[in-house]
Amino acid sequence: MTAQNAAAQNGAAHDGAAQDRTRPGAFPARISIVTLGVTDLDRSARFYEALGWKRSAASSPEIVWFRTADSALGLFPTEELAADAGLPPAGEPSFRGVTLAVNLESPTLVDAALRTAVEAGAVVVKPPVPTDWGGYSGYFEDPDGHLWELAHNPFFPFTEDGSLDLP
Repeated sequence: MTAQNAAAQNGAAHDGAAQDRTRPGAFPARISIVTLGVTDLDRSARFYEALGWKRSAASSPEIVWFRTADSALGLFPTEELAADAGLPPAGEPSFRGVTLAVNLESPTLVDAALRTAVEAGAVVVKPPVPTDWGGYSGYFEDPDGHLWELAHNPFFPFTEDGSLDLP
């Protein structure tokens, strides 16, 4: 059962806008940045640019930034990211227990997005198929093995800016 499936079935969602972010110790329900450790910064940047994502002017030779609908994606060399967190670098990538997801408005758009990802160099892990929760979903790996889900979830509408508007 995917996280999307669980949320769709039980209606679990949090209203981040209703939280008091000014209270000391408040921990807002938002994800501002996802940073991916990459083995070849230029190759990974080209991959995401080939998806049609725009590189931010905040990028530098050390880190590449992409703006997404409601957060930012950073690409940073894996060993440097581990050092920044005070951890030893990981070995060969394997399933990390994390997926990143892009929800789309229709199954047709899921298929088209997957074709774009494959043309950019992605490896299909699971072709998109109808799901048991009423959606449509598939997975690919980026050049560094980060797992992305492309999904159409008819229970998760979008706002005008392309963000999910969870019920």
